[in-house]
Amino acid sequence: MGRFRRERPGSSQADSPGPEDGRLGVDGADGADGADGADGADDGMLGEAGGLQDPADPEGPADLQSILADDTDDADDADDADADDARPPRRGASFLAGGTAVLRRNRTLWLVAGAAALSLVAGLLLGRFIVSPADAAADAEPPVPGLVTVPVEYGPLSNDVTIRGEIAYADPVEVRIDTSSSAGPAVVTGQVPEEGTELDALSIALEVAGRPVIVLPGELPAYRTLRVGVSGPDVVQFKTAMRAIELDAGDPADNVFGIDAANAVGALYSQAGYSAPAGEEGSAELVLAAEESVRTAEQALLTAQNALATTPVGATPVEIREADNAIASASRELYAAQQERPQDPVRIADLADALDLAALRRQETGSDRTDATERAAVDAAVQQLTLAQEEQARAQEAALPALPPGEVLFLTELPRRVDAVTATRGSTLEGPAMTVSGASLGMTGSAAEADARLLEVDAAAIFDLPDGSPHKAKITAVGPGEGDSQRWDIELVPDALTPEQIQELQGSNVRVSIAVGATDGDVLSVPYAALTAGPGGQTRVEVTEGDPRDGEESPTRLVVVRSGLATPGAVEVTPIEGELAEGDLVVVGR
Repeated sequence: MGRFRRERPGSSQADSPGPEDGRLGVDGADGADGADGADGADDGMLGEAGGLQDPADPEGPADLQSILADDTDDADDADDADADDARPPRRGASFLAGGTAVLRRNRTLWLVAGAAALSLVAGLLLGRFIVSPADAAADAEPPVPGLVTVPVEYGPLSNDVTIRGEIAYADPVEVRIDTSSSAGPAVVTGQVPEEGTELDALSIALEVAGRPVIVLPGELPAYRTLRVGVSGPDVVQFKTAMRAIELDAGDPADNVFGIDAANAVGALYSQAGYSAPAGEEGSAELVLAAEESVRTAEQALLTAQNALATTPVGATPVEIREADNAIASASRELYAAQQERPQDPVRIADLADALDLAALRRQETGSDRTDATERAAVDAAVQQLTLAQEEQARAQEAALPALPPGEVLFLTELPRRVDAVTATRGSTLEGPAMTVSGASLGMTGSAAEADARLLEVDAAAIFDLPDGSPHKAKITAVGPGEGDSQRWDIELVPDALTPEQIQELQGSNVRVSIAVGATDGDVLSVPYAALTAGPGGQTRVEVTEGDPRDGEESPTRLVVVRSGLATPGAVEVTPIEGELAEGDLVVVGR
């Protein structure tokens, strides 16, 4: 039962097994049945190759044995009928039964092997008839050279300078407060603005030691106390700022800080909601003393004037009358003596001398009585009053409000936006208190000197908003960069933006196009390569009227044009001789 034996013709079943017996055996280990160890080895080889025995599957041999047993029974029946004729069929039937069993147990393997064989045959057949594009192109004939053409375009044409622009709030500056005039520590006590706050004229930037820092329009920083009597450009700036907020501080053309300016300081603090700064130390006492001096001087003057008014001056009326009578009497006596006959010359001469003496006495009457002393007293009283009034004015001026440098902040281009705040409430103010910038967005960029020289202030520019739509801007400044930079700085300001757009654009970098030359409306344009020179120096373009793929066989015509604005990619053309329209194909190469 361990192996199948095949009988040779003319031999009995008891014959010793030959080499074939071992090859057809199922169990190689059963080679002892045939008394041949080699046969047993061969039997094992056949079992592994045919897949008929699995050492781990004890049922495998049982199945095969049953199959072989059936075949053996059939063979025995046939042998009884005709031993000579039946032996070959018995062996063929056994082989067929074994092959059928092998096929049945390894059907999947044979199916895969068959599919692989069919795929190989199909691949060989397809490879003979299918050609790759690369092989087809290599075997194809080269195409006929055609004309290289581009269509004529119609639309606006411009030559632009393109830069990258940084968008931020314009002109950021650090704010420093001069605390040198503060009597004590410069402690921030309130009014600390938040980031994004706008500072305008009369805004309170900070509160330091209980005193406000009032924002005013101006360029010069506050560096000294403005009080009556000082003069300079900072006084002019203050008066101009007061006029901007509709307060009268005097004529800005006058650079002297006068009483009007001091009074304007008081009005300024009143509008800001704070008391005006106190005058110089002791100024109130000085004012009181000066006022008392004025009153004393006024009383002295009044007394002197009264003394002058009551002091007799010159002759009295009686004395004058007596003197006049004496003159008249002397005159009559002289006249009577002159009428006498004979005349007495000596008497006439004496009477004449008497008349002269009477006239001299009339002239001297009351000359010893004068008010010179009283008048001198009045003059002295007037002078003393004048001095007292001047001292009073100085004292009053000293008591007028002054503007300390630490209580005012001059900023240009108000309103300003607070970008960052370093000062905190309760801290001592040291260094920058905050950073402010323009309340509107600005753009800054740079360009090579050659490009920058093509740009002008107020020139229009275009950039894209975050949603892709174009937006206009305007150049505000163009100038050389700082230091050894070979690039020029360009400043621009965009047209009005919505708060949402400002929020999206702040801090972004955008592409800015600035037209340095543009056509007036839509024009025809072609590439540079389409222009050719005619025999007379005229500029021409060649227009194809057929299929450019036909090459030199395609009909073309020449159109004489006048070139206009040139840009890096195209040039404006106007037909002079011949017709040229949008969409016409012009030759740029062959």
